[in-house]
Amino acid sequence: MHIAILTFQGFNELDSLIALGLLNRIRRPDWRVSLCCPEASVTSMNGVTVQAQSMLEEAADAEVVLVGSGLRTREVCADPVLLARLRLDPARQLIGAQCSGTLLLARLGLLGAVPACTDLTTRPWVQEAGVQVLEQPFYAAGNLATAGGCLASVYLAAWVLARTEGLDAARQALHYVAPVGEKEASVERAMAAIGPYLL
Repeated sequence: MHIAILTFQGFNELDSLIALGLLNRIRRPDWRVSLCCPEASVTSMNGVTVQAQSMLEEAADAEVVLVGSGLRTREVCADPVLLARLRLDPARQLIGAQCSGTLLLARLGLLGAVPACTDLTTRPWVQEAGVQVLEQPFYAAGNLATAGGCLASVYLAAWVLARTEGLDAARQALHYVAPVGEKEASVERAMAAIGPYLL
């Protein structure tokens, strides 16, 4: 199982790294979670440079692809060479995005008539792309999921775990990372957000 977290120049650390940390709670030899980048290294919106663990082309063969947001998503969406490197297929992959990552899914033509979640800044651009934006933190239809707000990365990761490993695995991962004294409430809030969209 390969989960590719698309991470571009100017990426939002909360989107990519929270998902990376939560999804890596699964420990088995065939489980791989990678920061999937267009270059050998990318630098975040706050100046943190990370090394790519996989390249964009590898996302085509990943079972799961998550698209984080960042300051330069609109540049990515306007770069035909970069977009051509992405071959995603919701018929055979779980695909999720958050905040401006939702705009990338729209530009790739993956959302179609599916409504989506995004952040307040990106909302008008996603609407201009012809996508109905929902006023909620998480939404999924079939193999496509979107989330709005940096900390909604927890919901995307929990959705992936629930879909691939089951509800118990999602709950255990959420419980591990939740604040002490708020663990049960945090788990229930996340499960309530994703629960209606689990197949």
